[in-house]
Order: sequence, then C-alpha cells, then structure tokens
Amino acid sequence: MRILITGATGLVGQEIVKLCHAKNIKVNYLTTRKSKISTDDNYKGFYWNTDTREIDTDCFKNVEGIIHLAGASISKRWTDSYKKEIISSRVESTQLLIDSLKGESHTIKHVVSASAIGIYPDSLTNYYDQTHKVVSDSFLGKVVQAWEQAVDGFSKLNIAVSKVRIGLVLSAKGGALKEIAKPIKFGVGAAFGSGKQWQSWIHIDDLAKAFLYVLENRLDGVYNGVAPNPVTNNELTKTVAKVLRKPLFLPNIPKFIMKLVLGEMHIILFESQRVSSKKIESKNFKFEFHHLEPALEDLLG
Repeated sequence: MRILITGATGLVGQEIVKLCHAKNIKVNYLTTRKSKISTDDNYKGFYWNTDTREIDTDCFKNVEGIIHLAGASISKRWTDSYKKEIISSRVESTQLLIDSLKGESHTIKHVVSASAIGIYPDSLTNYYDQTHKVVSDSFLGKVVQAWEQAVDGFSKLNIAVSKVRIGLVLSAKGGALKEIAKPIKFGVGAAFGSGKQWQSWIHIDDLAKAFLYVLENRLDGVYNGVAPNPVTNNELTKTVAKVLRKPLFLPNIPKFIMKLVLGEMHIILFESQRVSSKKIESKNFKFEFHHLEPALEDLLG
C-alpha cells in the first residue's frame, strides 16, 4: 500500500510516517521545500506551493489514500493577516489537491483529513460527539467549519472522506505539553482561569494510530481524535506536576493576564470542550492511553 501525506514533517505527520514504515506502508509526501525532497521508494517527496498553485502530480501515482494534515500553526499570535493565513493554508491546500485530481485517472479511494475539536462551542457541561450540529462562533470554530467544507469536495470525485477532529495532542517532542510542563519544571506552574474548563487530550501515539486505522479500515465520516477520559485544566496541571514531582503553589492565572500576553489566541487555554471518543471505539479502535497519568508518565517520566 502507498499513501500520500501532506504535513508529513509536522509533529503528528512524523509519527504517522514512522507507523507507516513499521507496517510496510509506502509514503509519498508533499513539501514546500525542494531541499527536503527524498527519492527513497518508501518515503518519496514531491514539491507543492499553494500560493502559486504548483503541485507535482506524480505524488498521486499508485496512491490508495491521502492523509491530509497541512495547515499553518495556530500557536502563533493571531494578527489579522495571520488569521487569514490559518484559514487559507487549510482551504487552499485542500482545493489544490481536489483541483489537481479533477479529470485525472487515479487510484485514490479515501481521504482522511485532520480537523479540530475547536468546532464545538465552549461549554463546561456539554459532552460533545460528532453529531453535534451547533458550531462554535469563535475564530477556531470558523476555521474548522471552512476546513471541513473544503475537504467535503473530495466526495464529488467519488473519494470517501473522513475527518479526525483533533484535541490537545500530548507529545514529548513539542506542542502544548512542552509549554505546559516548562513553568511547572521551574516551580512556577499554575492552572488557567477557573481551571474548570475541560481539556480533551490524546497521546500522540494513539492519534497517529487513529489516522491509519480510519484509513486502513475505510471508515468514512467524522471521528473525534481524543482519548476516552477528558480532564479539567486543574487536573491536567496537577497531574503534570505530579509526574514531574514538582510542587504547585501559585494561584490560577487570570484570563485577563493571558489575554494581554497572547491576544485572541488566549481562547486556546480557556475554552472548554468535553468530547467523546465513543464512535471510534465502537469501530474496535483500541486506545493505548485511556487515562492522563499513564500517558504523561510515558511522555515525561
């Protein structure tokens, strides 16, 4: 089997590539840097540029499925121009893939696209599954809605479409966990706001496995890429401190301070989404990390 991955050099993409190679799945990947193009048969690079709408269509050769992860990071300050980039990087990369496949003969049967739980409204009480219809009116809600609508375009080419709505990804190599752990390591860690907001997290190994599981088992539709047991921000902070064997004695950090520091991006820390993983579990997907503490022991221990 050969698959095409966009965003293969990112945090999640690298884990999926590693898993593919462990399962003898060959990977084609798209890159914006010609210097990053590899010619290995099991890891073959192809150039694309969404600004100039260039793409090497040889990337589709003998490919059965696409895992689409490409998009500008949401962890940079959200200026007006960067907000446009966050949306356009997702929508335009998707559109370029669709337009490049139109009218071409290809072997692609299935696309699995990244999405995000930011589509669900901020709530301390709701327990969301993929059937929830009301979209968050936050910037992230608008991003995910535009992204998912663009991805639906693949279905017009008779390609099955799946979306994995990703929660808080826990990885030792980067992302949110590194930033959460840093102040705690120096003894100045604290929860945010009331600390009651829900954090629907997932260990990066489980997330990589989930993407491949959806692709290999041809599971179309929307799945939540979250572990079965979400926690509050208070619990997350306390458990990181416990695993790192560090004290927590500072009061919670007020919302207005983080708004001054991060601008609109502060909502990432304060929005509450308690999200269900039951749908993918009903398809016999087995999580290795159900609970937060063993996941953190694995990553930080």
